[in-house]
Formats: sequence, C-alpha cells, structure tokens
Amino acid sequence: MKKIMKYMLVVFVAGGLLNSCDTTELDLRTSPNDLAADQADPNLLLNSIQFSYVQNMVEFNDRGSETTRIDYMGGRDYFNNYPGATFNGIWSRTYSSGGTGVGSGVSVGILTNLNTLESINNDSEVNYNFHVGIGKVMYAHQLLLLVDYLGKAAFSQAGNPEEFPAPTLDDGPAVYAAALGLLDEAEGLLSGDAPTLGATDFFYGGDAAKWIKAINSIRLKAYVTTNDTAGFNAVIAGNNFISATEDDFQFQFGSRELQPDTRHQDYAGDYTPSGVGPYKSNWLMETMDDKNDPRIRYYFYRQEPGTPGALDIDGNPVPPSEETLACSLVVPPQHYLDGGYTFCSADNGYWGRSHGNDEGTPPDGFVKTGVGVYPAAGRFDDNSFDVVGLGLGGGGVGIEPIILASWVDFWRADMAASDTDRATFMRAAMVKSIAKVQSFGALDGNADKSFEPTAAEVTAYIDGIVADFNAATGDDKEDIFAEQYWIDMWGGGAEAINYYRKTGYPTTLTPNWELNPGPFPRSFLIPQNEVVTNPNLTQKTTLTEQVFWDSNPASPAFPPAN
Repeated sequence: MKKIMKYMLVVFVAGGLLNSCDTTELDLRTSPNDLAADQADPNLLLNSIQFSYVQNMVEFNDRGSETTRIDYMGGRDYFNNYPGATFNGIWSRTYSSGGTGVGSGVSVGILTNLNTLESINNDSEVNYNFHVGIGKVMYAHQLLLLVDYLGKAAFSQAGNPEEFPAPTLDDGPAVYAAALGLLDEAEGLLSGDAPTLGATDFFYGGDAAKWIKAINSIRLKAYVTTNDTAGFNAVIAGNNFISATEDDFQFQFGSRELQPDTRHQDYAGDYTPSGVGPYKSNWLMETMDDKNDPRIRYYFYRQEPGTPGALDIDGNPVPPSEETLACSLVVPPQHYLDGGYTFCSADNGYWGRSHGNDEGTPPDGFVKTGVGVYPAAGRFDDNSFDVVGLGLGGGGVGIEPIILASWVDFWRADMAASDTDRATFMRAAMVKSIAKVQSFGALDGNADKSFEPTAAEVTAYIDGIVADFNAATGDDKEDIFAEQYWIDMWGGGAEAINYYRKTGYPTTLTPNWELNPGPFPRSFLIPQNEVVTNPNLTQKTTLTEQVFWDSNPASPAFPPAN
C-alpha cells in the first residue's frame, strides 16, 4: 500500500509541476527546486492530504481487524507483535513536514499540508474553503483515532515547529474536543457553496453536502465511543448523516497494475503469480460458514474444497498435511480444547490461520483462501476451486470502507434505549450490508451466478439472526449483536477494537495460540520515531494504559479473550 500511495502521489505531483511551471515566472522564485508555501498548488496539497488519510485508514483498519479476529494476527505475544514502530507511518503521515520530492511543495503530512492550505486561503482572493474544509475533516478523524489507539495525540503544539520543535502530547479528552471543534469549522467552510476549483475529491466528487453527512457521522463515531448519548441523539435528530449506502464514506481503488499500482491492496497481495499472500482469519470464516452467512462467498475465495485436518464440502475428512498445514498434525493446546475452539483447520475449504499462529509460511499460495470480490474486487466463490491470479475477478477495483451506512445503524443500535430498537437497527444494518456486498458480485463477470444467495435466502438469514437475538439474553444476546457488527466490518475494522474494549463482546472469539500472550492492548505504544527525536516524550512500557473512555476493569482480567 505504501508503494501504491507513493507512486500515485508522485504522478499527481509531477503532473502538477509540468502543467503549472511557466518559464517566464522562474525569476520570481528563490530556486526553481524550492517552492515557497504560497506557491504550492492547493489541488496537489489536497491530493496529498487525501492519499495520506487513505493510507492511514488502511493501517488503522488492519490493526483493528487483527486484534479482534476479523483478520489474522501472526504473533503470539501482543507486546512484541505491536512494537514502537507500529504507528510510525500513521504518525508521520498525520504530522510530518518531510517533502515527497524536490521542489514538489507538498509534504506527506496531513497537518502540514492543511496548514499550508489555510495560509493560502487566508492570503488569497481565491476561495479555497472546500480544500480546507475536507482537509479539516480528515485531520479531525485522524486525531480521534490516534487517541483511540494511543491514548494521547499532539494537537496544541503540533504543526508549529519554530515555537514547539518537540511538541508534548495532549490528553485524550482535550484532543477529542479539539477534533470535534475542527469538524465544526469544516462544516462552516463547506456550508457556503465553496467552489472545488478543479480539486480532485476522491471520496464524494466535490459534493459538499455529502461531506457534511460524513462530518456528522464522524461526530456519531466520537459520541458512540465515549457513550455520549446526548451528543449522539442530537446528531441523529438533525437527520443529516450517512444513512444510505449511496452516501458511504469510502475510497475507490482502480485496476492499474503498474506505474502506479492503483488496485486494492488486498487484491494486489493475493492475486499474484505466486498465489495468495496473507492468511485470513479462521474465526471469521468459520463463524460465517457456521451461520451460512450469505456474504461469505463474496468475502472469501476458496482455492480448495477442503483444508487438511478438517471436512471438505462433501463432509469427507481431508488428511492432515505436514507440508502445507503443519498444525493439522498437532494436538491442540488445552485452552483450545477446553473452549471447543478450532485450533488449525476450518471445514469446507476455508483455509486460513487462527489468532496468534506464528508458524512459518509453507508452499500454500495456491491452496489457502484468498480475498473475494468484496471489498477487494477479487473473485466470487462459485465452488470452482480454481487458483487466483493477475487480473482475475474484479481486477482490484475495490473499496476501502471508512464509514458505512450499515455501521451507523449498528451505532444506533448500540445507543438505543430498548432491545426492540436494537433489533430494528441491527436488521437495517444487515439489510444494507448484504445488499452492498451482493452488488459487488457484478465485478466478477466470469463467475457462476447460480451460487449467489437468493432474495428469499437473504431474508431468511436476517430473520433468523434477529429472531435469535430477540430470544437470547445476557452474553448470548450481546454475542449475536457483536458478531454481526464484526462481520459487517470486514475490510474496515478500525472501530472493532473500540467496541471490544468498551463492551468485551463478542465473547466467542478464539483465544491466542499462546496460553499467556500478555495483556490485550488497551492502547498501543507511542510511535518510536517520535519518541527518539522528541525529548519531551517517554515511551510506555506496557500496552495496559487505558484510553480515557475505556472504563472497564484493568488488563489482563478484561477483555475476556486474549
């Protein structure tokens, strides 16, 4: 993904320079290779902000998904699996003033480029409110997530290196308040018919009204995380948030393989000449398979009808294999046996790995399960059990989900006053999620569409889940709800770890392979690059420091599954 964004940004920067450099103006510059801030192209600055934001969201989504079993985590010990370097890239892309190339006038830092945009807007007769407005939206969202994951973030002393060369970090509540203030400012800038002035808006195509819906939805995200019922209900009462799929906040990838590679990063990692790359989560695949979830054929593409040590699609046992799945020959550890968890092999060809499996990578690229047609635009699983490869399926023209209408429904269910309302919103979320996922089936024109779930099957599935939820009590009810929320977040799980720390659900998650993996992360280490260069910061020594909104018991007693 880093390569994708780097190449895309270089193309935009280079193109902008070729189109904007007039030789008659060179004498106005100190050096043609050193552009002053007021000579930078606002459209290029906005491009850089958007690309940095998307790459950050990819990483936030990955970290949130790994820790909560939506995706696979490959380390047995949490502290060693998430060292100080884990958030170096996110931190740099949020704050850094480092340039992307000589003479570009564009940095990788969201805040640095936003400050430059604001300076241009203040000093120019041209109205760049649109650029500044959506830049503030993305910066505010990053601040909220930085607090969610790190506990603190730089704000009051950030972006001012002359006065604060070594900025201190602000406490979580102060940063949350500042981020909400930035959203207020962004809404004011975008509410006045601000012209786009040729800007490329990769999310909403220049539609300021949809950006305001995104603003309100980010507010909802903040309020649901902090359990601010009054703030949440006030936004809902305004009825101007992401409530329909056509307003979903997402980034659209392309199909180009080279110079630059614009495909979805998961497609690029799986549809290769050497087969599938990263493993998929056994927990998620098995949970969906057991429930006969209609989305599973869109989420995952199986290259084999059976996994060693499990049952194939016809119910026949598949012999263990030391070469491709060594754990199929291993007796599960006691904590897996006690809980009845799948240790290694899932049935029906869903070939992934369990949480914390740190075994080496065998020659399994053309047998293990790959990403499907949603959201990465791979292949739809039609029981062909073929291999993956370059250009197959949807060619990688997938999406990076950021905030979807179905997630907002889950948030409304989470904040609802009654179980009846919770069930209503959960049903609405499932309807939207499944419809959106099924729409991606059209991207794989060569698939046998007879394997697509029918409308009757989808309705029966939703009715069954809602009926189970209504009939359940206690942990069983909460597990049903949280599992559906997890399934919906496939491809974009940044908020999953927030919900898990806030509630401890679902309790059905498989444990780590290691019996004692260390405390589940309540927050992560401060980016090591910042700690090394900033004398005002001291690195944490554990992952047990709780974020301000996390009021549950201290680790390792909570959450229940490590």
